[in-house]
Amino acid sequence: METMVCPMGGGATRLYSALTQTSSGSPLPLPPSQQPADTNVDPSFCQGEVCPPDPVELLRQCEEALRDQPPRLHRKFTHLNDGDSVPSGSVRVMQWNILAQALGEGLDSFVRCPPEALSWPRRKYLILEEILTYRPHILCLQEVDHYYDTLQPVLAGLGYSGNFCPKPWSPCLDVEGNNGPDGCALFFDQSRYELLDSVNIRLSAMRIPTNQIAVVTMLRCRNTGRCVCVAVTHLKARSGWEWLRSAQGSVLLQHLQNLVQKHAGDPAGAPKSDIPLLICGDFNAVPNEEVYRRFITSPLCLDSAYKKLSKDGLTEPEYTTWKIRQTGECCTTLDYIWYSQDTLRVDTVLDMPTEEQIGPNRLPSFSYPSDHISLVCDFSFKEKE
Repeated sequence: METMVCPMGGGATRLYSALTQTSSGSPLPLPPSQQPADTNVDPSFCQGEVCPPDPVELLRQCEEALRDQPPRLHRKFTHLNDGDSVPSGSVRVMQWNILAQALGEGLDSFVRCPPEALSWPRRKYLILEEILTYRPHILCLQEVDHYYDTLQPVLAGLGYSGNFCPKPWSPCLDVEGNNGPDGCALFFDQSRYELLDSVNIRLSAMRIPTNQIAVVTMLRCRNTGRCVCVAVTHLKARSGWEWLRSAQGSVLLQHLQNLVQKHAGDPAGAPKSDIPLLICGDFNAVPNEEVYRRFITSPLCLDSAYKKLSKDGLTEPEYTTWKIRQTGECCTTLDYIWYSQDTLRVDTVLDMPTEEQIGPNRLPSFSYPSDHISLVCDFSFKEKE
C-alpha cells in the first residue's frame, strides 16, 4: 500500500496517514470520459506530519477545525428493546445523501444558505465529523463526488473498504470546476466483515438504461459467520418521474433477489432466503409513492427501519430532507433504510433533529453539510428457528 499524509488544513494541525487501496467489487463499465482522471488525494489534505489513524483523534481534530463555527446537530438514539445497551453482535448502518459539492455550489441553488457554508474546505470536516461521531460498520452514501481524493483514502485509513459507482451522466459534469461525476459509495468495516461479492448496477426502466445506479455488496460477519446483503441506491429525482422510480425499484429488487438466491443456494424463483437484506438510499420518493409500496409489499419481506421512531411503528418521519430553494421550501421524507424483518431486528434508531435545531434557514447550513439528514440504525440478527 502507498502511504499518503492527509491533514485537512484550515484549523487542524494535522490528521493522519491515509492508506490508498483499490475499491472492491465489479465496476460498472462506463465510457472513458466518465472514469476518474486523477485519483490523487486532494492537495489540501496532504500537508504536514503523519498521525496515527485513530478515529477518536481524527474526530477531535475535525471538531478543532470547526471550533469557531456553530455546533453540529446533536441527536440521540432511541433504544427499541430492553435497556439502553446495544447487543454486542449488532451492526450499525448509516444512510446519507451527503450533497455533491458541484451541485451544492451550483445547480441546487440553496438560496438561504451562505456560500461560505457550502465551501468544500469546510464541508469535508462536517461530513467526516458526522461519520466519525456514529462510527457505522456499514456506510451508504449518495451524491459522492469526492470519493477518490477524500472519502476513500480517509476511510481506508480507518479500516474501511469501499466501492464507488458514478452516475453515467452525472449533472455534476455540467458545473464548471467540478470534481468529476457524483455517484453512490458503500463502505464496510473490514475488521467486522469480509467481502464475498460486489456488483455495480445501472438501473433501467422498460429495459432502457437510466442515469441511476446501485452498489450491491454481499458481506460475511467475521464473528458470527452470518451473511448480509447490502445495497445503496439513488433513484430519479423530481415530480413527474414516479413511474420511473417505480421501475428502477423493481429492477433493484430483482437484482437483490437473484444475488441472495445465488449465495444461499436457493432454487430459481424462491423469493426468500435466510440472508438478510439492508437497502439504503435516497429514493426521491415520499411514502405514498408506488416505489415505496413495491418495497413494503415485496416477497423479500422488507420493512423501513425509521418507522420505528413513530408511536404506532407504522409511520415514516415527517422529514429526512428540509431545504429552501428558489422554487420554495421542501420538507419531506425521501430517504430510507430497508431491512429484512424476518432475519433482522432493529435495536436503535437515531432521532431526527428538531425544527429548532435545524434553524429557520433550513439545510445545508454552517451546522450541517447536506440538505439530507443522515439515518443511523443498529441491527442484530434474529436467532434461526
